[in-house]
Amino acid sequence: MEEFLSVNQMYIVLGIVLLIWIGLASYLLRLDKKLQELEKRINKGGHS
Repeated sequence: MEEFLSVNQMYIVLGIVLLIWIGLASYLLRLDKKLQELEKRINKGGHS
């Protein structure tokens, strides 16, 4: 196990960083979608 970690250390770190970026991107996309819905609701209610 120790040998596997020492040989593939760079790939393990890159995998973890990739997972973090994927998580951040999905969070931002969900947040953007919610904000767009909220803006639509505000604009719809404000002009009526």
